[in-house]
Amino acid sequence: MKTAYSSVTLRYVHDVVTGEFANIGVVVYSPAQRALRARFTTSYERLNAIFLKIDHAHFRAMIRYLGNRFEEMAAELRDALQLTPVTGLTDLVQKVLPRDDSSLQWSEVSGGFTGNLEQTTKELYARLVERYERTTEQQSRSDEDIARPFKTRLEQKNLTPKVCEKKITAKDYGYEFQFAWKNSVWHLYEPVSFDLMNPKSIIEKANTWLGRGVALRDSDERFKLYLLLGEPTQPDTRKAFEHAQHLLEKIPGEKKLIREKEIDAFTEKVAADIEQHDRA
Repeated sequence: MKTAYSSVTLRYVHDVVTGEFANIGVVVYSPAQRALRARFTTSYERLNAIFLKIDHAHFRAMIRYLGNRFEEMAAELRDALQLTPVTGLTDLVQKVLPRDDSSLQWSEVSGGFTGNLEQTTKELYARLVERYERTTEQQSRSDEDIARPFKTRLEQKNLTPKVCEKKITAKDYGYEFQFAWKNSVWHLYEPVSFDLMNPKSIIEKANTWLGRGVALRDSDERFKLYLLLGEPTQPDTRKAFEHAQHLLEKIPGEKKLIREKEIDAFTEKVAADIEQHDRA
């Protein structure tokens, strides 16, 4: 038996004047089933390739918040059997993310009929979000792609619980690193993909990291930064990658640039250091 559903798309609107945007998620709701489903992309590389200068730490944090909040709301709707179900998807999504002038905006509500809300959600996500990501992924690799071998090896050695996200805060700026562990100082590991189609994007990304390093140098916490570099696969971007590395070398403080061919061996050393520290 098919029931009515409504859906909205979450858009990242880069410029409200020109109306440039990219779809980053979908939310689907069936009042009769008391069922709410939401799917959001975790990849910011497509946005960065299109618009440049995306704050990926803020983007990841916002996507985590949205995912968690919609899971909570779905449970509330499902379990509140004695209550009259909410009938407006617009009201639901605006409880999580109110309509304002920020870069995240909801589309107009659409809908239809479905016999399987889960499948419908997957199909809408694939059509409205995922197919555009696949186009980008054929052309470039994300930071998450570069992180995968590092993360997988730590998981294989059961060291994932030893590694955490860590926010380093300075006077005027703070940044949350994906992978970190501490002995006498914080060791911060961050994947940075330069496998981008646009040479200008490569330079801008390196320049962003240089500025980030300068902004964090007056932090009260001692740390050493390790950047895991994903190298470009397009021949016409190799020169830009050379310039990018020169910019990264200017980052102040203790740092080390790990080239892609070195990541496997470097990960083994990191794992050995963590294990040795735990035995001490």
